[in-house]
Amino acid sequence: MQRVKTMRILVTFAVEAEFAPWRKQRNFSLVRLGDLTTYRTTIAGADIVVLLTGIGGRHAGSATLGIQMIATECKRFFDVCVSTGLAGALHSDIRAGEIVVAGELRTRSVRADLGKNEISCDGELTALARKCGARPVGAFYEEDHIVVTAAEKLSLSSSADVVDMESFDVISECMVWGTRGVAVRAISDSSQDDLPLDFNLAVMSGGHLSLKRILAQVLRHPRSVPGLLRFGRESRKAAESLGCFLDGFVTELAARNEVFSSHKREVAQAG
Repeated sequence: MQRVKTMRILVTFAVEAEFAPWRKQRNFSLVRLGDLTTYRTTIAGADIVVLLTGIGGRHAGSATLGIQMIATECKRFFDVCVSTGLAGALHSDIRAGEIVVAGELRTRSVRADLGKNEISCDGELTALARKCGARPVGAFYEEDHIVVTAAEKLSLSSSADVVDMESFDVISECMVWGTRGVAVRAISDSSQDDLPLDFNLAVMSGGHLSLKRILAQVLRHPRSVPGLLRFGRESRKAAESLGCFLDGFVTELAARNEVFSSHKREVAQAG
């Protein structure tokens, strides 16, 4: 009798705060792989690897490349990748707290390795995310900075439905390695919301937010405190909803092991 292959699922978040609610639901083990921070668990027989990439496409793409290289060396390939975390809405009908799944991923500049600035998420994964309760939207737009104002969101609204900073780089990198990919996000701020602070000033070179820099801004702008507390509550609620969604989604994925782990792998070879 042929042994059923164990499914391996990669789930990427930019920062630990986005992952924290899901981490509380499951017995994740911290595993450091050089500069990479990962967490491992098993759900419904599937191996789950959570990767914290850092904020921004450059960090996300580099971290995803790193984990894919390690997986290839060990011959333990990833079948599916879920790029996830928090994001901002670009249209007024998308509410804070909603879970959304993208049909397409877009970014500003054409990537030399792809020859385009738009890719599609895996259709079967997108359909399964919808079945699990995610709202389908046309596209996520990957920006190279945190979009702070409602005015900037309006300027991007003709390009996509949701703005994030990592999904395009994560999923495009996974496509190179033959991993099926989907982007799912929880909305932390609506299209009409200005963020209470310019969080770009708090992003460190390694792609992490500095609490010290946030507090320094608060001291300079004490009137931002009520808005900051409100934004913190909304972000926490969104992350909690995302954790519940991911737990159900990954469980459903694992139940379809034979469908999603039998996908033909076509790894692009350099040179």
